[in-house]
Amino acid sequence: MTTPPNAPALQQGFSSDNIAGASPEVMDALLRANAGQSAAYGADEGSARVQRQLSDIFERDVEVLLVPTGTAANSLSLAAMTPPWGAVLCHEQSHIANDECGAPEFFTNGARLMLLGGDAAKIDPVQLEAQARRKVGDVHSVQPSCVSITQATETGSVYTLDEIQAIGSLCRDASLPLHMDGARFANALVSLNCTPAAMTWQAGVEALSFGATKNGVLGAEAIVLFNPERARELAFRRKRGGHLFSKMRLLSAQMEAYLQDDLWLKNARQANAMAAKLAAGMQDLPGVTLQGPADANILFCQLPAHAISGLLDQGFRFYHDRWGQGVVRLVTSFATQAQDVDHFLAALRAQVV
Repeated sequence: MTTPPNAPALQQGFSSDNIAGASPEVMDALLRANAGQSAAYGADEGSARVQRQLSDIFERDVEVLLVPTGTAANSLSLAAMTPPWGAVLCHEQSHIANDECGAPEFFTNGARLMLLGGDAAKIDPVQLEAQARRKVGDVHSVQPSCVSITQATETGSVYTLDEIQAIGSLCRDASLPLHMDGARFANALVSLNCTPAAMTWQAGVEALSFGATKNGVLGAEAIVLFNPERARELAFRRKRGGHLFSKMRLLSAQMEAYLQDDLWLKNARQANAMAAKLAAGMQDLPGVTLQGPADANILFCQLPAHAISGLLDQGFRFYHDRWGQGVVRLVTSFATQAQDVDHFLAALRAQVV
């Protein structure tokens, strides 16, 4: 494939949405915020504007704490919901269980992650209901203390509104607060075509890790609290955990630009559309098996070993064989373009046809 003069360089990385840079709007906002002086530790005007933006987006007053990473957002939120003798009920394939190096246990002072099953990396409500009531009050056992769901999940699936509402109802009945790991919140939202309110607090979510870094931000996430009573404790936990930025305006500037003019939704739609394009192009290729629909921006598929080797030799990058022999994970981002997908599909077709 010949690249026309002055055309953007083809991007061959499909390993993660973290490999993309930041949106130009975010970088421009960061440069503007860097000029002059501003109040420190979150007292800047930009942080106040972000809180108002998110309150408007979620159609109610929310408390917002900005942090630099999703691991911090998840772990600090769970720490405020879980005593050291507690258990966080989550899916066995969740990010907090597999990809955060024990940070939730560390920040909660030793609370246990209680792993549940369920198809498509979504918690099975039957298992959740049983575990939510297991050994409650037994001083010899960790106590069910909160529930965490991932939206979109680590396999790219998306909880439907009915599924979130069902889990939220179980949580209310068992007096367990519900946390949502929303590292790919925007991707799930545009996939469901619903309101942020419907996907969170209206369904019973109490705290949200509102992701932005995977979707066009340099490095900023938000803990969004629908229960304001947790804000004071979380403020101290954020400071004690080393995640209170002194120059908070440089985080708030990124988040403000991300939310401005629906950039976050535009970016997510682009990423999701490119994953759907990948799935459509792979649908009928011999030896290629899709392992699920492209609900968001992650696609799992089974490829022949020679095809994997051939694509890697051509410079394409993706994770493979971690979930089984021949299983490949492809992830698109806001920066993925149609020509990038076409380039990958042409290379794959040449390997299997």
